Amino acid sequence: MARPRTAARTVDHPDLAQVDLQQVMEALADPVRRMVVSQLVRKGEGMSCGTFEAPVSTSTLTHHFNVLREAGVIRQYYVGVTKMNTLRADEMEERFPGLLPAVIAACAAEAGAGAD
Repeated sequence: MARPRTAARTVDHPDLAQVDLQQVMEALADPVRRMVVSQLVRKGEGMSCGTFEAPVSTSTLTHHFNVLREAGVIRQYYVGVTKMNTLRADEMEERFPGLLPAVIAACAAEAGAGAD
C-alpha cells in the first residue's frame, strides 16, 4: 500500500502592516535575538536553526526565533526537514524605514567596543 502524501510544512508569518513598532522593538530588545539578527546579516543568506551560535539552550533559541518571526523580523521556511531563517529586511525597511539598519549598526558598534 502506498504511503499517503503529506502537505508541505509551512510557517505562518504576520503581515507587517499588522505589526506595530512596539512589538518589533520588544523583539529586538533582547540580546540573544539581536545576536540572531546579526548572524543573519553576517551570513547574508538563510541559516538553519541549528547553525546559530547562542548562549542558550535549543528550546530557548526556538522561543527567540518565534518572537522574531511573530514580530515580522525574520521569515522561517522549510527545506526538506530543515527549518531555515532569513531576515525580512526589505519588508522591514518599507514598514519601519531605517530601523533594522540602525539596530544592526548598533550591534556591530557594541561588538566592536566589547572587543577592546
